[in-house]
Amino acid sequence: PREAELAAIAGYLHDVGNIVNRHAHAHSGALMAWIILQRLGLPIEEIVQVVAAIGNHDEGDGEVVSAITAAVMLADKSDVGRSRVRNPDISTFDEHDRVNYAVEQMALHTDVADRTITLRLTVDPATSVAADYFELFLSRMLMCRRAARFLGCEFQFEINRTRIF
Repeated sequence: PREAELAAIAGYLHDVGNIVNRHAHAHSGALMAWIILQRLGLPIEEIVQVVAAIGNHDEGDGEVVSAITAAVMLADKSDVGRSRVRNPDISTFDEHDRVNYAVEQMALHTDVADRTITLRLTVDPATSVAADYFELFLSRMLMCRRAARFLGCEFQFEINRTRIF
C-alpha cells in the first residue's frame, strides 16, 4: 500500500517541471519535488523513490528503476485522448492535437492472472489513422513495454479492438 501511495505522489508531481520548461522537465521536476517533499517531512528513503520516478518518466532519457517508476511511466505514456486537447479550433490542430483528438476512448487494463497490461484505444479513423499515432507515440509505447516488463508483465496495445502488439 505505501508503494502505491508513493507512486500516486510521483504521479501527481511528475510534470511539475513544466513550470520551468518543457525541455528537461523531468529533471527540473525531480529537483522541485525533492524540495517540496523534504519540506513536507517525507522520509528521505521515500523522497528518493518519488524523485527517481519523476526524474525518469520522460521517454527521451528515462529508465525504469523501480516499480514506482514503472507505474508513473505507464500512466503518463498511456494518457492520450480528446480531453488533452486544449485548442478548440480543429483547423489549427498540430499533429499532437489531431492524434489526441482522434482518441475517443482510452483504457489501461491490468490482468493480474495473465500478467498483462493492455492499453486500449478507440480512435476515430476520420480524424487520424493508426500510423499517425505510431509516428508520434511509438517511443511512449516502447517505454510502456519496458515498464511492464520490469513489473513482470507483458504490455499489449490495441487500437479499435485490433491488437497491435
